[in-house]
Amino acid sequence: MSKRKSSNVSDNPNKRVRPAAVEEDVEDESDLDGDEEDGQSAGEVVSDAGIVESITLKNFMCHSLLGPFTFGSNVNFVVGNNGSGKSAVLTALIVALGGNAHATNRGLSLKGFVKEGESSSDVSITLRNKGRDAYKPEVYGQAIIIDLRITREGLRTYKLRSKSGQLVSTKKEELLSILDNFNIQVNNPVSVLTQEMSKYFLHSKGEGDKYKFFMKATQLDQMREDFVYIKTTKHVTEDKVDQHSECLKDLKRKYLEKEDRYKNMATLDEMHTKLEELQKQMAWALVRSFSPIFFPTNLDFQPPVYANKVEEAEGKSRQIQEQLEGITQQVGELQPKCAELKAEAQKRNTLLKSSEVRVQIISDITVNWFSHFLQQEVLQRSIDANKRNLQTMESSRSNRLRRFGEHMPSLLNAIQEAHRRGQLKHKPRGPLGYLISLKDPDLALSVEVCLKGQLQAFTCDNHEDEKVLQSLMSKMFPTGRRPAIITSNFLPSVHDTRMRGVNHPEYPSVLHALEIEDPVVANCLIDQRGIESILLIKNRTDARRVMQSRNPPQHCTQAFSKEGDQIFNNRSYTAEQTRANYLSGDVEEEIRYVCMCVCACSMILYKADQEVMKCKHHKKHYDEKRSAHLRNIQTLEANQESKEQELQATTICPERLDVRRTARSLDSEITRLKVKITTQQDQQGDREEVVRQYHEALENYKNMTQQMKYLNSFIKSLDSVMNHRLQVYAELRRFLSARCKYYFDSMLAQRGYTGSMAFDHKNETLSISVQPGQGNKADLSDMRSLSGGERSFSTVCFVLSLWAITEAPFRCLDEFDVYMDMVNRRISMDMMLKVAAGQRYRQFIFLTPQSMSSLPVSKIIRILRLKDPDRDNNSQKGQDEEQ
Repeated sequence: MSKRKSSNVSDNPNKRVRPAAVEEDVEDESDLDGDEEDGQSAGEVVSDAGIVESITLKNFMCHSLLGPFTFGSNVNFVVGNNGSGKSAVLTALIVALGGNAHATNRGLSLKGFVKEGESSSDVSITLRNKGRDAYKPEVYGQAIIIDLRITREGLRTYKLRSKSGQLVSTKKEELLSILDNFNIQVNNPVSVLTQEMSKYFLHSKGEGDKYKFFMKATQLDQMREDFVYIKTTKHVTEDKVDQHSECLKDLKRKYLEKEDRYKNMATLDEMHTKLEELQKQMAWALVRSFSPIFFPTNLDFQPPVYANKVEEAEGKSRQIQEQLEGITQQVGELQPKCAELKAEAQKRNTLLKSSEVRVQIISDITVNWFSHFLQQEVLQRSIDANKRNLQTMESSRSNRLRRFGEHMPSLLNAIQEAHRRGQLKHKPRGPLGYLISLKDPDLALSVEVCLKGQLQAFTCDNHEDEKVLQSLMSKMFPTGRRPAIITSNFLPSVHDTRMRGVNHPEYPSVLHALEIEDPVVANCLIDQRGIESILLIKNRTDARRVMQSRNPPQHCTQAFSKEGDQIFNNRSYTAEQTRANYLSGDVEEEIRYVCMCVCACSMILYKADQEVMKCKHHKKHYDEKRSAHLRNIQTLEANQESKEQELQATTICPERLDVRRTARSLDSEITRLKVKITTQQDQQGDREEVVRQYHEALENYKNMTQQMKYLNSFIKSLDSVMNHRLQVYAELRRFLSARCKYYFDSMLAQRGYTGSMAFDHKNETLSISVQPGQGNKADLSDMRSLSGGERSFSTVCFVLSLWAITEAPFRCLDEFDVYMDMVNRRISMDMMLKVAAGQRYRQFIFLTPQSMSSLPVSKIIRILRLKDPDRDNNSQKGQDEEQ
């Protein structure tokens, strides 16, 4: 047997052999052996679609690399010792073609197939895609590449590529479509018989297991499961039909109810029509009541004098006709007058609008007068406040303490007296503004704006002194605001602010700008206001430049300008106060300023009084005009209403009706009819809702009826189809059983065995009896009595008989001859090769630990010989060898 170099099937893809007697070049296996002939006979058939061309494994099970293996189109033997990777190739084939881990009998989970120490494993399989059974040849080409990756977590991802390597899909549904197209069944033991399944089948002694094997191989079990599912679906559908039958009765009842309400709507429409007619008659009855027509209602009826009564009635009829003609003429004469009245009404409306404009002017004057009145009140309050300030300033000429309030001297005397009596542990200090003085008088306003309420505040050493001071203040200040009280321990020395105070070479802080003799006062202002970290900068521009630069002074929180503006690092505020009230040194100047303010406010108040008097005069004048215009408007409105009523009386109805009934009787009937319509509407509800509910109930009833009809038709069709399918299923089962018996007897006869195969489809058992050598039928014995080799040979015959009755593009057997002796192995091998030679359109892959050196030389046979396992290096490569 000569060695041959392995080559990929895609090296020469154009050479193909078709069935029928058409002579073509042999497929690419002819290139594998240069010594063999380059052609094959025209009668040979080569499979085109669905066979395995090559397979490659990476980090799969215990192997780092296996392959790539190139398979032949017909018979392939994968030989090698245990551990060389034969079963790994078969396992990878099953998993890559959609099989689960349980089907391989090599593990319970896919993550068990990833090599220890690796994060994932990869399997690549190339399937031939030629011939009339090719799957999307315009997309995939002549081969389909299936790439599988299994992660350590057990996740499986697919990549389906064309022959050129272009990615086509990553969905498993596409893989299932490919497998269905090629009729590849990796879970079918006849298509792929694994080592474990082979052992189980060989050692299985149950007749039920053989029957299950037969049913699964022929896919009859799948057909039976489908029938069971269809039967279950039929029962579910019948239950739905029963439920819908009850629901249909309810829908029909609701539909009839809605139909009755819908029909009653027609009666309601008739009542509405009658109501409209009565309203028209009512309109003309009112016109008749205004016209000077009198219809005689009391006619003396004397039965004997019929002729006189007829003449009298005709005379009255003529009289009424003349009166009607006169009224018609009056209506024609009134039409021009109506037009004049409309023009006059429009003119009155224009006059009314101009009157409204005048009324708006009067309202504006009133608003202006009211605003002047409010301004006068504000000025008066300002004058009163300035007078109080003037009085305070004049009293502070002799006592500066009065600037902080009229009662402040009395309060300090009371504090002194309470301290003398021992009611106070420490004498409170205050007001704080009285105990400080300015080094620079120009900074009075800025310091006063900075300290604000602290200028009038008092400070106490403890809470007991605070309570005493609160009591004294309540007596001195019974009403109004009281000075604030700050409680803090009195210290004999001023706080050391050198580490946290601002120290600027040009501008002083508030602490440095004040002269404070008492350390308690200085500490209070440091604690409450932080005067050690506030700068006083006279010019507001310089203050913004210093504070809002990139490097503001250290420890400086804010600054105040001479005008009292407060400047921070990122914002500034303008002071509302314009003069210092407490810290100003020149009292006389303050008195002069307040006097000027009082004079100015008085002058403004005088002018405001003059303006108010003028507004009052104008208001009185326009009030009189407004009253006159209102009276004129009322007169015009009354005239307009009378003209409109007169016009409406002449145009009540476009068509005159001859009404015999009085307006009172018509009104009574209209009222009764409206009550009846309202009652009917309350009972029936909204018209649109009734119509909608009727159509909805009708639609639901029709839909349910149609659905019931469809379901009943579906059940009837399903019964008919199921009966036919069950008959076909029984005939197919009988036919496959007969064919299986025939092929089994034929296979046994090749070795001179006799046997029988008995199917019991009712009990689902398969009994196989075999007699080695020539013997009587009575001498047939069960396979359990055979030797291991004989039993394996009988099993091979059974498998081959199943091959003959099933269809698949390739078939795989793993260690099928493990329990055979040399004689049975040789016979079985010859039988399988004979079957393979007769089925050149199928691919056969046999895995065996035998060397296969006794195989005959043939172009249809390819041997892939695996190297012995190398424990130090798990990288394995196969060598292709053909015989």
